[in-house]
Amino acid sequence: MTIPEIESTIIEEFSVFEDWMDKYKYLIELGEGLKVIDEKYKVPNNLINGCQAKVWLHAVYKDGKVWFSADSDAVITKGLVSLMIRVLDGQSPDDILNTELGFLENIGLKEHLSPTRSNGLTSMVKQMKLYALAFKAKG
Repeated sequence: MTIPEIESTIIEEFSVFEDWMDKYKYLIELGEGLKVIDEKYKVPNNLINGCQAKVWLHAVYKDGKVWFSADSDAVITKGLVSLMIRVLDGQSPDDILNTELGFLENIGLKEHLSPTRSNGLTSMVKQMKLYALAFKAKG
């Protein structure tokens, strides 16, 4: 699936919930299904700066695609990183770099996150795009 197709699916999934507590519960469920990072990658170098919770993010480049794994010590943050991986995992560096990730506003996520979680989400996206940029540069 393309990034816009995945975003559209996520918007549909979140639209069934009217209450933000239900959306948070769904976000936590998404985090429970996260493809967890291998313990050997839980190193300071893979910690995302700017997150209040600890978030480890690792990426590999294979067959022209970027593949992510992650973990967090906080359930909502784990759900956020899981959501971002769902959208960007297995995409080309160019597709990752060129996406606007408009679904975050469409589902109301940015306006319902605390400032620290919002900053953490921005840091996650930035780090994922930095990985894509590095892999693109390596060719």
